[in-house]
This record gives sequence, structure tokens and C-alpha cells, in this order.
Amino acid sequence: MSNETSVEAASALAVETLGLTRHFGAVTAVDQLDLTIAPRSIFGLLGPNGAGKTTTIKILTTMLAPSSGTARVAGLDVLKNPVQTRKVIGYVSQMLSADGALTGYENLLLFARIYGIPRRERKARIADALEFMGLSESGNVLVRNYSGGMIRRLEIAQSMLHRPLVLFLDEPTVGLDPVARHAVWQHLRELRERFGTTILMTTHDMEEADRLCENIAIMHHGRVAAIGSPESLKKQVGPEADLNDVFVHFAGGSLDDGQGYRESVRIRRTARRLG
Repeated sequence: MSNETSVEAASALAVETLGLTRHFGAVTAVDQLDLTIAPRSIFGLLGPNGAGKTTTIKILTTMLAPSSGTARVAGLDVLKNPVQTRKVIGYVSQMLSADGALTGYENLLLFARIYGIPRRERKARIADALEFMGLSESGNVLVRNYSGGMIRRLEIAQSMLHRPLVLFLDEPTVGLDPVARHAVWQHLRELRERFGTTILMTTHDMEEADRLCENIAIMHHGRVAAIGSPESLKKQVGPEADLNDVFVHFAGGSLDDGQGYRESVRIRRTARRLG
């Protein structure tokens, strides 16, 4: 990538979509999506299953072409410039990307090669990534012996080796216990502070969205039903509303298969009230 392109990318909106649409046959997964995300921010995409969150992420990371509309990441048109776009983004999916038969260091070395990091820089870059994510003492341990939280931190380290401008995370803390989840949150905040990284994440965790994201968008049927800071959206719904109430107000639907989201919220609140 040329220096001119890098400067342009760094100064542009981190993410910008206009009329972004994706059809799968007769199903419209993303429907005329307009979205702008400022640089150096942590932005959350929320919504029921099937709302279009993951499809949106796949388009923005060049894994899926839109049916119509435009999408730009760090100033680059993802459809016209997919190779350049991949050089300035990182992506951590829900699927396991670390190899359990390799050590943490070996996993990072593999990704350093994939990203084309010069050989002379790899050792220092990997050591820095391990230290930054709190994994220095586990670098030579096989990943199959890592905890879930350690694996997630390793996967984030993998995605950050090439210093991307925008990091995409699909359900970054799903399945983690509270201690591991909070550790990941802290590392994500530090990534933004140290490297100026913009983070776009999908989540079903309302606490995560409330405590980690400066702004969120709630998607419903492929469109943005609401967008703003968690605090501003809570004020729109009511003086005592929390983010669960915001979600139900704008999206309704179900969070998981089985009982409805409203019912899940009611049950959890009752359980907390009863101790």
C-alpha cells in the first residue's frame, strides 16, 4: 500500500456504508444499511439472531460481496479495493482460528507470515503481542492447554500483528466466564488507546455493549432500528431503562432459539430480585 493510501485511510471515517444491501435468494439479510463509525471508537452491532450483523461484518471484511450499495473501511471501497482493505483490517470470528497443536508463539508466527510481516520484525512483533495480551508466560505452551479466555486473547493478538486500523470482532467474549470476559474488555480498551484502533464488534451481551461501546446500532430485519450511545438510547426509552429495555423496545424478537427475548429478560430480572 502506498503512503498516500495509508494517509488517506487513516484520516477517513473508519466505516461508512450507504444503501448497503445483501440478498440471499428471496431473503434480504442486509437492507439499505447506512452506517458511519468514527476512527478510534469502539462500536457495537446488536440485534436478534438473523438481524444481519454477521452478514454486515462479512461484507466489511471483504468475505462477501454486497448485492448493492457501497461500503468503505478506512477510506477504502471494500468492493473495488479488497486487497488493500485486507491490509488495514483485522478480523476475529466466532469460529476458532488458533491451532491447538501449536504453541501461542507458533500461532502468531504463522499469522505474521500470512500478513507478510518482514522476517526481521517478526520476533519483536510477536513478543510485543504476547506481552500486550498478557500471554508472555504462555507463549511456549500448546494452545490446547489454554483456557477459553487465553485463546480469545491469542486470537485478538493474531489479528493485531500487522497493526490494522480497524478491528472486527464477531461475538468476542461468547462462552467466556465473567473474569475472562472483563479481561478481554480491558485489552480491547488498551488496543484502542495504544494503537488508535477502531473496533467494530457484534455482541448479544447487553452488559458488554453498555460498558465497552461508546456507540451502538441495533439492527432489526437487516436495517438499523436505533443508533447512538447506550446512555442516549436508554434516555429515549425511559428514565429507568437499561440496555435490555432498549433492545426489546427497538428490536423485540428473540436472542436465542427457544423462549423469547422479553421472556428471558423477565426471568433474569426475577432471578436477580429473588437473590
